[in-house]
Amino acid sequence: MKRKTKLIHGGISTDPHTGAVSFPIYQVSTYKQERVGEHKGYEYSRTGNPTRHALEELIKELEGGKAGFAFGSGMAAITAVVMLLNHGDHIILTDDVYGGTFRLITKVLNRFGIDYTFTDTSAIENIKNEIRPNTKAIFLETPTNPLLKISNIKEIAYLAKEQKLLSIVDNTFATPYWQNPLDLGVDIVLHSATKYLGGHSDVVAGLVVVNSDQLAEDLHFIQNSTGGILGPQDSWLLIRGMKTLGIRMEEHERNTKELIVFLENHPAIKKVFYPGLETHPQHDVAKEQMRGFGAMVSFDVGTGKKAEELLKRIKYFTLAESLGAVESLISIPAKMTHASIPAERREELGITEGLIRISVGLEDIEDLMEDMKQALEN
Repeated sequence: MKRKTKLIHGGISTDPHTGAVSFPIYQVSTYKQERVGEHKGYEYSRTGNPTRHALEELIKELEGGKAGFAFGSGMAAITAVVMLLNHGDHIILTDDVYGGTFRLITKVLNRFGIDYTFTDTSAIENIKNEIRPNTKAIFLETPTNPLLKISNIKEIAYLAKEQKLLSIVDNTFATPYWQNPLDLGVDIVLHSATKYLGGHSDVVAGLVVVNSDQLAEDLHFIQNSTGGILGPQDSWLLIRGMKTLGIRMEEHERNTKELIVFLENHPAIKKVFYPGLETHPQHDVAKEQMRGFGAMVSFDVGTGKKAEELLKRIKYFTLAESLGAVESLISIPAKMTHASIPAERREELGITEGLIRISVGLEDIEDLMEDMKQALEN
């Protein structure tokens, strides 16, 4: 199946019991057993639910893995994946990861003896320099949030295999429509499905796909033990949202390409961050491993005061955290999504007070451009 067909017909697309073309919401907690230990595949909905299973089968097919897992949020998904490590293990992560990931690693999971190093993974030498005897995993965001840096997935996956390390990619910005890390050799791919996969600002969820039966067994054990599962209603919303992922991603990118030309040529903007630009330092890598560059753009207007002035005047870009929705969203990462990162660390990374991040939506591009123009020029 081609990608758009797979979005609609992949996984368990119809109910085998009734023929319903929209897979039903199984709003149930437990299941009748014929005898002790004899059931029809489901015992208790923390362990497995038919609606959640349909979603997990769909993301498994979209990412080309062995098994999929649906969690109550992207952070629950990341937590479960990092729980594959043991006390005393060391993990290497991309330096400008989402602020919630940074907080989880440095303020929560460190309490359980997980050691960590953040480095610029867009240069593989940085990763090689950070590998220790107790290093067990490499965690990449690519493109990164919010600076849109690109890491060479294939190259890093090969290094990980060579060093017997687990390789993990947060694929939220690219989605499986534009990028498939497992095809490039990665062990685990994950998504904040709240974003593009849901696409309508109405569900919070996380998805994970693994490339081996052993990882599937290990992660299912963690998911069942810790219980951070996605409920059937939200699972159904995600399945519905993902059916239109292809046409949404293509339209998102069309709008973004037009807006980028305007942003690059506006005198009030100091710098534009977007992997689709030929001037982007990792543009060639992005072009090789991605089928599209997405709709996330960051740009710097110079100061925090100017950034806040722009936000006061903007109309069609909704000031809100999150991204990947049908409506265009705008934020100041230093004060919103990445506020949990210490100020000095943000400064080191280039997440300045004047940095603005936009998620380009599906509105008419002329309205978006006129809106951005008036906000910048006033």
